[in-house]
Amino acid sequence: MEELYIGVDLGGTKILAGIFNSEHHCLASDKTKTMPEDGYVAVCSRIVETIRSAAELVGIDPAKVNGAGIGAPGSISSDESRVLFAPNLGWRDAPLKADLEAQLGCPVWLGNDCNVAATGIHRLELEAKPNDMVSLFLGTGIGAGIITNGVFLSGATRAAGEVGHMVLDPDGPVCGCGTRGCFEALASRTAIFNKVKSAVNDGGELTQLMVADDESVTRIRSGKLRRAVEAADKLAVHVLDETCFYTGLAIANLCNLLNPEVVALGGGLIEQLHPVMVPKIRDAALERTMPGSRQVRIMATALGDDAGITGAAILAHDHN
Repeated sequence: MEELYIGVDLGGTKILAGIFNSEHHCLASDKTKTMPEDGYVAVCSRIVETIRSAAELVGIDPAKVNGAGIGAPGSISSDESRVLFAPNLGWRDAPLKADLEAQLGCPVWLGNDCNVAATGIHRLELEAKPNDMVSLFLGTGIGAGIITNGVFLSGATRAAGEVGHMVLDPDGPVCGCGTRGCFEALASRTAIFNKVKSAVNDGGELTQLMVADDESVTRIRSGKLRRAVEAADKLAVHVLDETCFYTGLAIANLCNLLNPEVVALGGGLIEQLHPVMVPKIRDAALERTMPGSRQVRIMATALGDDAGITGAAILAHDHN
């Protein structure tokens, strides 16, 4: 029987699940909204439902696969069984591995979402060649997977890689973590929403990002932002330029500190807007990068939204 693996990318906005073969090719996938406000148990149920929907597309029972991997947005326990803290989900000490194994009937392995997605990019897309690499993901929040000397940087308490909480502007907006001016508070999709909402409320600025019927601003999806930028919407272009500037600034700091061969960009914003964003990000980064690190390759991942589920399937495959 062919070896099959489940890969799950759990985000603050959506859950994406895929069924993979042993060559790490995706046979089918499905997604649904996370809706973390409904609580941990409800999100677990949605993860299972999304996996089952993907499995139905290829006619398999999830209990019969060789294993499932899941990338979760937060810090993971040393035994890789629990999500210790996931601020965008509102979780603390969540026993995700055991709960999913009980419902799916197959082994489950758990990892940090950014490290898992970085694994997909490094192993499948870049053929495990870069020895030093940063994968940076811009979405609801901002996270990274960092490889140095061929291994993931984990730190003394496995909390390394929280680049979204590098302070880039001490007088900037308050971040969800409570600090002012974090990268995530300046350049995530959440930050873009906050900037647009503030501009509309303070000055009544017209923008395609408003809801037409009541001129309000609701949660901004990356596709909607792309369409507004393509239409030369002034506010959309302005906030996107700011996002590119702060992303470039963060990358320059990372390059000067870590001297990577590659910086791979992913996440919903990059997937939708990489033709516009990557050149601006690259220019802002290289302007501030020390000469010894300017050979860095700054690129958008070709895996796009599938980086997370691909890496999660590889996580399960590696443990099999």
